Amino acid sequence: MNELLQFAQNHMALSSAWVVVAIALIIIQFRLSALGPKAVSTQILTNMVNRDGAIVVDIRAQAEFNKGHIHGARNIPMSKLKDSLQSLEKYENTPIIMVCANGITVAGACSILKKAGFQQVNKLTGGMGSWVGDNLPVVK
Repeated sequence: MNELLQFAQNHMALSSAWVVVAIALIIIQFRLSALGPKAVSTQILTNMVNRDGAIVVDIRAQAEFNKGHIHGARNIPMSKLKDSLQSLEKYENTPIIMVCANGITVAGACSILKKAGFQQVNKLTGGMGSWVGDNLPVVK
């Protein structure tokens, strides 16, 4: 511990820069978590559907959706999401879990829902890839 303090005293500029960067990273992380959708695992998705009545919205293309999807999921392709917001209005205060193929493209869909006033928007970490990877049931 004494060595760390001595290093900080001898390299004040470097130590100060490290502290500033650490604080900036913490602030950025808090802002991203406050603004962005909550990432949920496959297990949490299952719990949210069963306990909280969450709905699952799959934004993949219809052909991909037909090859296999989560039971009860609604298919609203990303290209039609903005035009389909009215069909989701009744779920404005219900937990919604957005799903895509791999968990990457879903961020844009979550952003659209958040801007439209949806309060509880979540995304499945890893998308359908993680669902299938965890050997969970798929409906065709």
